[in-house]
Amino acid sequence: MARNFLHTAYDRMVTARERQVRRYVNGALLQLDDESLKILGRTREEINREGYQTYFF
Repeated sequence: MARNFLHTAYDRMVTARERQVRRYVNGALLQLDDESLKILGRTREEINREGYQTYFF
């Protein structure tokens, strides 16, 4: 039972971190111009749909 609990907790932690990283990357991608996004195969609308978060340092 403890192994199952730890495995589930770890999986949820990794999933949450992946979502956080994706939002951060999308925020950075939105800083690029449309031509650069096109080269990467992404669109501004697609990134906005996925969600983004900017971090100010």
